[in-house]
Amino acid sequence: MSVRQLVVIVSVLIFVSSCVPTKRLKYLQESEAAVDSIISVERIQKPYRIQTNDLLSIRVKALDQELVGMFNPVGQENPNATGEESMYYDGFTVNEHGNIRVPTLGEVNVLGYTVDEVREKIEKALLEQYFKEEANIFVTVKLAGIRYTTIGEIGSGSQVIYKEQVNIMEAIANAGDISEFGDRTDVIIVRQYPGGEKRHHIDLTTIDAMRSPYYYIQPNDLIIVNPLPQKTIGLGTTGLDVFRTVTSVLALVVSSILVFTR
Repeated sequence: MSVRQLVVIVSVLIFVSSCVPTKRLKYLQESEAAVDSIISVERIQKPYRIQTNDLLSIRVKALDQELVGMFNPVGQENPNATGEESMYYDGFTVNEHGNIRVPTLGEVNVLGYTVDEVREKIEKALLEQYFKEEANIFVTVKLAGIRYTTIGEIGSGSQVIYKEQVNIMEAIANAGDISEFGDRTDVIIVRQYPGGEKRHHIDLTTIDAMRSPYYYIQPNDLIIVNPLPQKTIGLGTTGLDVFRTVTSVLALVVSSILVFTR
């Protein structure tokens, strides 16, 4: 076998092995031919149970708003704060014991409760200890946005989305999408539980991802996107990228051979 033939064979092998298949770049692919249809997806999600370090937004309304002013301290600590910064000052952070400090009520344990259960608990306590039924108070309790962190082949950093329910596709889009070198077939979600952290895996290239119990993210999730092997090789993700790289390398090799054989 001549040197020229060997070079051609090696080039073809590198070209084929280095390209990223289109299937690894597409999201939520269906196994059958694409048709207009309704995808049957299980969207029922268990209510989120509050954990330590969660940030809650609690507001109390009544016929006499001055009467409930102490429960709605918006902008009192830092009047110039807005958005997420405002919630940092005016929200209620769940401490390491699972408690929040509420005016007049003091320490209230919320660990493991849903937001609806916390609302009922606070409303009942206020009526028993501070207000009367005639006050017609109205309590709202919400998570102060869904906070999560992304690292790897995706826009890295801490993110927040002000919605009650966020799926992983929305979370990825909000972070700036996965790069062309990111492994969409094995996205890792590190999730907090009362007993510690657990790692979960989801393949975003298949439509079955929408049926995964981890399709909807939870507060404090860590989303990790590892790189594809093609990034380590450094030849590019498309055929054109690989062709250009291989051509440049071969040109250098041939030039070197010609120089030393003269």
